Amino acid sequence: MNAYTSVRKILIYTLILNLAVAASKLIYGHITRSLSMVADGYHSLFDGTSNIVGLVGIWLAYHPPDKNHPYGHKKYETFASLGISILLFLACYKVLRDAYLRFQDSVVPEVTLYSVLVMGVTMGVNGFVMTWERRRGKELRSEILIADSLHTQSDIFASVSVLLSLGAVSIGIPIIDPVAAFIIAILIGRTGYEILFEAGKVLSDYSRIRPGLIRDVALRVRGVQECHDIRTRGTATDVYVDLRLHVPPEMKIEEAHQLAHHVEESIKEEFSEVSEVVVHVEPEDKSRLVEK
Repeated sequence: MNAYTSVRKILIYTLILNLAVAASKLIYGHITRSLSMVADGYHSLFDGTSNIVGLVGIWLAYHPPDKNHPYGHKKYETFASLGISILLFLACYKVLRDAYLRFQDSVVPEVTLYSVLVMGVTMGVNGFVMTWERRRGKELRSEILIADSLHTQSDIFASVSVLLSLGAVSIGIPIIDPVAAFIIAILIGRTGYEILFEAGKVLSDYSRIRPGLIRDVALRVRGVQECHDIRTRGTATDVYVDLRLHVPPEMKIEEAHQLAHHVEESIKEEFSEVSEVVVHVEPEDKSRLVEK
């Protein structure tokens, strides 16, 4: 099974679970007039929407390289992550607006045993989804799965706030319900910002690994006299590296090629997140240039 098929299958399963969780919270939240539960239901619904965005994003991202995109289409996955962050900001606005209106309304939500059971079961489902997505996202080096797991993680925090608000309402402090909704909105907005910030790193070619660390690895390979002009970019789990090596001027091209290959393998062994290394080899006196 290739990476695209695996990521696609995970997102479809996650979508089904998120929609089931969202329906449970929204339906029972409206029945019991619990704003915090309804807010958490909208959060879960946006989880499902983000899965759809992710499915579109990976479909584009896993297209093979072509004449116009010789480096592939991987950054479409980053654009999909940006889409998820926008959905989160919209959810944040929706919850804040509803919480503000509730402060002006004296409606007291109804708290039942089923309310607690709904929240407990959905939290368990979200905990499984978050752990599964994050683990598989790291294994498959999928930016979209990791971003979606962060989205689900914020849903768990929100559910904890809902449970606290239900407890407060049951002991006669209904004001906690809209307060919990505000907390949920902050958590949603914070997660949106984290995803946006990470996507910005990818799109701006943010340096992923300190050059000194890579230089140390390269210099451990026998025959390398110097290593410089080290650059890294990509996602946190899919890093691209390029660098220049100095070798003895009398070294043959074939030997220099083998040396560059050893440096590449050493870097990949040291940093599991590195997927590609481009090595430029030049003699110490810089009188000629051999490029791998």
